[in-house]
Amino acid sequence: MKQKLLNMLQLQDQLNRQINPDWLQAGYEWYRAIWLESAELMEHYGWKWWKAQEHDLEQIRLELIDIWHFGLSAELVSRQGDHAAAAQHMLAQLQGQQSSEADFRNNVDQLARFALDRQALDMPAFLSLLAAVESSFDDLYRIYVGKNVLNRFRQDHGYKDGSYIKTWQNREDNEHLAEISAALNADARDFEQQIYNGLEARYPRA
Repeated sequence: MKQKLLNMLQLQDQLNRQINPDWLQAGYEWYRAIWLESAELMEHYGWKWWKAQEHDLEQIRLELIDIWHFGLSAELVSRQGDHAAAAQHMLAQLQGQQSSEADFRNNVDQLARFALDRQALDMPAFLSLLAAVESSFDDLYRIYVGKNVLNRFRQDHGYKDGSYIKTWQNREDNEHLAEISAALNADARDFEQQIYNGLEARYPRA
């Protein structure tokens, strides 16, 4: 688990540096991203008592991955970019207890509240939410690495200047990513490179 944590922290740092080499000193409000994503998470779960709503589990999982991205970034900032120290701290949190709160919506509220109060990710609440959608740490790792590689791939192919093509062969890049990732071994040393190569092979050429 520690090695996978370390790998995710390294990948997050790499992506953030691709966007801004000085991101650690930029003063970005990662906690704000966490609570805003928490609101989107609540929307996908459903909270409106005045209308019928169904839980969109796939979107809920993706929102949790987005929150994890921001949680990793906030942790790296708090540890001045020290990957090993960040991994050690997060490992201790991951090995702790889930939230004692059983209600999904209340855990989302807690996630947002903690982000506002402490400017960090509430790990017990996050773990409870992850378990609620029947996802493990290994599931988190697979999906996170895939999404991180896709974000890097987008940056490499013009996402910032608007030239990136998001739909290939009538399917969004996220769908291609899911298909590529599912066929690979997430424990392989070059897992992320295999994903990147798979995306590169499918990306349309001008």
